[in-house]
Amino acid sequence: MLQEYRQQVADRAQLGIPPLPLDAQQTSALCELLKNPPTGEEELLLNLLRDRIPPGVDQAAYVKAGFLTAIAKGEITSPLVSPVDAVELLGTMIGGYNVQSLIDLLQVSSTSVSTSSETPLVMGGEGREQIAAYAANALSKIMLVYDAFHDVLELSKTNPYAKQVVNSWAEAEWFTLRPTLPEFITVTVFKVPGETNTDDLSPATHATTRPDIPLHALAMLETRQPGSLETIAELKKKGFPVAYVGDVVGTGSSRKSAINSVLWHLGNDIPFVPNKRAGGYILGSAIAPIFFNTAEDAGALPIQCDVSKMATGDVITIYPYKGTVLNAAGEVISTFSLKPDTILDEVRAGGRIPLLIGRTLTDKTRLALGLAPSTLFIRPQAPVDTGKGYTLAQKMVGKAAGLPGVRPGTSCEPIMTTVGSQDTTGPMTRDELKELACLGFSADLVMQSFCHTAAYPKPVDIKTHQELPDFISSRGGVALRPGDGIIHSWLNRMLLPDTVGTGGDSHTRFPLGISFPAGSGLVAFAGALGVMPLDMPESVLVKFTGELQPGITLRDVVNAIPYVAMQKGLLTVEKQNKKNIFSGKILEIEGLPNLKVEQAFELTDASAERSCAGCTIKLSEETIAEYLRSNIALLTNMVARGYSDARTIMRRVAKMQEWLDHPVLLSADADAEYAEIIEIDLSQITEPIVAAPNDPDNVKLLSAVANDPVQEVFVGSCMTNIGHYRATAKVLEGAGDVKARLWIAPPTRMDEHQLKAEGVYDVFVAAKARTEIPGCSLCMGNQARVDDNTTVFSTSTRNFNNRMGKGAQVYLGSAELAAVCALLGRLPNVQEYLDIVAERIHPFADDLYRYLNFDQIVGFENEGRVISKEEQALLV
Repeated sequence: MLQEYRQQVADRAQLGIPPLPLDAQQTSALCELLKNPPTGEEELLLNLLRDRIPPGVDQAAYVKAGFLTAIAKGEITSPLVSPVDAVELLGTMIGGYNVQSLIDLLQVSSTSVSTSSETPLVMGGEGREQIAAYAANALSKIMLVYDAFHDVLELSKTNPYAKQVVNSWAEAEWFTLRPTLPEFITVTVFKVPGETNTDDLSPATHATTRPDIPLHALAMLETRQPGSLETIAELKKKGFPVAYVGDVVGTGSSRKSAINSVLWHLGNDIPFVPNKRAGGYILGSAIAPIFFNTAEDAGALPIQCDVSKMATGDVITIYPYKGTVLNAAGEVISTFSLKPDTILDEVRAGGRIPLLIGRTLTDKTRLALGLAPSTLFIRPQAPVDTGKGYTLAQKMVGKAAGLPGVRPGTSCEPIMTTVGSQDTTGPMTRDELKELACLGFSADLVMQSFCHTAAYPKPVDIKTHQELPDFISSRGGVALRPGDGIIHSWLNRMLLPDTVGTGGDSHTRFPLGISFPAGSGLVAFAGALGVMPLDMPESVLVKFTGELQPGITLRDVVNAIPYVAMQKGLLTVEKQNKKNIFSGKILEIEGLPNLKVEQAFELTDASAERSCAGCTIKLSEETIAEYLRSNIALLTNMVARGYSDARTIMRRVAKMQEWLDHPVLLSADADAEYAEIIEIDLSQITEPIVAAPNDPDNVKLLSAVANDPVQEVFVGSCMTNIGHYRATAKVLEGAGDVKARLWIAPPTRMDEHQLKAEGVYDVFVAAKARTEIPGCSLCMGNQARVDDNTTVFSTSTRNFNNRMGKGAQVYLGSAELAAVCALLGRLPNVQEYLDIVAERIHPFADDLYRYLNFDQIVGFENEGRVISKEEQALLV
C-alpha cells in the first residue's frame, strides 16, 4: 500500500498537487499497518490516518471510525495510537460514523477499558474516566449530530460527560473557540479585468476532474487569462494572502467548482479535510449572486466594492469593520458595506453552512434546557414592514417558511420541496453530502440526472454512472439514467405548484413554484436538511401586454426582456460600471397565463442569463392541471420501469393528485411592491431578437445582424421542447443537405421516441444532421464542440467566449430561426425569415406545437414495465 501511495505522491507532485485522499481499501490497509508499523514509517502512517482520509460518511471514514473506536474501547491496540489519541482523532471527523462511537465512549467510565502498557494513556488519572472526558471534549465540537442530539440530551440527565457536551453546545463553544475576523487584512491583489464567468474559473472541458479539486484548479483561467497561476505564485512571495479581484465576478453557471478552484489557489487548508480549502478574499465591483453565496458557504469573505483603483500586484489593506480599502500609501481607494449582516459570523464559523448548522444546534440545545436564545451571534435583522401586499414569489417563499409572505431583506429558511442535481456537479454534491454526514434526504424529492456526460462518457463518467445512482437512491432520492435527457426537462415534471426548491445547475428555474439555484454545497445542505438559507431578494416585475405577432416566437419574447431593459437604461452590455436591474433579484412574469408549462420554462429558464436569483411566472389553473395529469402518468411509468427510489416517486404522484383534487394557486397582491416594473407590448415586437456574440445580454434585432454567415447550427438544450423539433423539420423538409452543419439533440428520450415515430428524424437524416442522444450536447461544451473559430447559431442558453468551441462566435435565438440559418448558411434578412415561417410553419402550427401529454398516450403507463402492477400498488 505504501509503495503505491508513494508513487501517486510522486506522480501528482509533478503537477504541483497533493495525492488523492485515501479510499476505503487503502484506509483498511493503513489500519493493518498501524497495528504493527514498519520501522521508519511511523510518522507517515500517523499523517495518513490524521490528515488524508475524508471525513463524514465516506466509506474510508467508516473504516477509520471503526478502527479508532476499537482502539478507544481497548478491543485492538496500536503502538502509535493510544485510546486517548483514538478518541481525539474521532473528534476530528466532523460527524457521521464517529458520532455514535463518541456517545458510547461518554459512558465508558462504567465499562471495562484496556489500559495496557502497549497503549499507554497520555494523561494521568483513571483511564476510563479519561476516555469519557476526552470523548466529551471531542463531541462538544461536533455539530453534525442529527437525531443523535436527542440521545445525548437524554444521557445528560444521568451522565456528567454528556452534560458537559450539552452545556458546550448551549454555550456555542464550537463557535467561540474560533478566532474572529481581524480589524484589518493586508492582501496582494490578483486582478482579472472585465467579466469572469464560472466557465473561466472551472472550464467545462475539464468537467470530469471537478471532484478532484487540486487537479481541476490547474485549469483555472487557462483561456481567460493564461499564465494566471504563475502570476499568483509570484504574488504569494510578497508574504500576504492573495485576493481575487475583478470588475464582474462569477457570472454564468452555479458550479461550486469555480469557487473551489479560486480557494485552492487563494484559500487555506481545512484541518483534517484533505484536498479542500476555505477562507480567502474576493473583491468585485459586481459579484454574481450564486457565486457570492457559494463563496459565503465556503468561508470566504466576498466584498462588493469599486475595484477600479486596484491592479495586480498592489498591496491593499481591507478594514472589514470600517468598510474601507486603503492602498499602500494609506489612501482610501474603495468603500463598502459588508453583506449580509451575518457575514462576520459566517467567516468565523468557517462558512455559512457551518454557521447555520452550529447555530441551529445551539438554539435547539438552549430551547431544550429552558434557556434564552444565545446573544453570541449576529442575528439577521428583519426589514421594516411596509404594510403593502406581497408578490407571488414572496407568497411562495412565505408558504415554505410558514408565513403569509416574506419581505425583501428577510433571512429565512424555506422548506425545499424539490432538489435537483446533475452529473458534472453531482460527484461534488455527493462529496458534500458525505461531509454533511447525510445518510437520508430530508427534502421531499431529490433527483439526480446524467445529461452532461451521457453522450461521450469518459472512464470517470462511466464510474459516476455506475455508482452515483445507488448513492442517491439509497438516501431516498430519484436517480435518472444516462440517455434519459436534460435535468430540467425531467425535474420540471416532478414539481408541485407554489413550492420552493433548488438545484446544482444555474438553469434550475422552475416554471411551477420558484427555485433558487445554488452551488453543490448548498444543494447538498438543502437535500440533507430539507431547508435552505435565503436572504429574500427584491423582485422585478415584467408585465406583457398585447398580442404575439406572426413569425415571433417565445424565444424572441425571452430576448425582448433584456432588449427593452436596455432601451430603458436598466441594463448595459459593458462590464465596467455595468448596470443590470435583474442581478440578484427575482424576475416575476405576468401577462401570459395561457402558456403551456413547457413554454413557460423558456421564460423562467432564461432568467439565469439575467443573473436573477429566481423567477416566477403566473399560469392558469387549467394549464397546470393539464401538466400535472401528464406528469402523474410519466412518474407512474418510471416506477413501472424500475426507477428508484420508487416510494419517493409515488409519494410525489400522490401529492400531485392531491393538488388536482383541490387546486389552489397563489397570486400576487394588487399593491405588491417591486424594485422595477417593466412593461412589454408584444404587438411592438415585429422581428426576431437574437443574442449576438458573445454575451447573452448583447441582444439585437435580426435586421441588425442579417446576412452574417453561419457555419454551424445547434437545435437543442433545456430551452427547447418537442414543438421546436417539428418546426425545424418543417422548415428543412424537402431541402436535402443543408448549407450549415446541423446538430440535433432533443431534451428527453420521450421527445426522441415520439419524433422518430412521427418521421421527423427522417428529415434530419436527409439534411445530414448530426443527431445526439437526449441531453445537453453542445450547450455546455464539455464533450462535443463546434469547430474552432466558427460562427454558430444556437438555441442553447449561453454564448460566453469559448463555451461551445474555441474562438466560436455564437448567436442565440429560436429553433425556427436556427432552422432557417441551417437552410441558408447565414442569418436571413427579416422578410426572408417571415416568408419562410409563413409558408412552412404557420399553416401547420396547431399540429407542430403539440406537447407530450403522457396521460393521453394509450398504453404509456405500461411501457417498459419491469415490475408488476401489484408490486407497484404496494408503493402507493
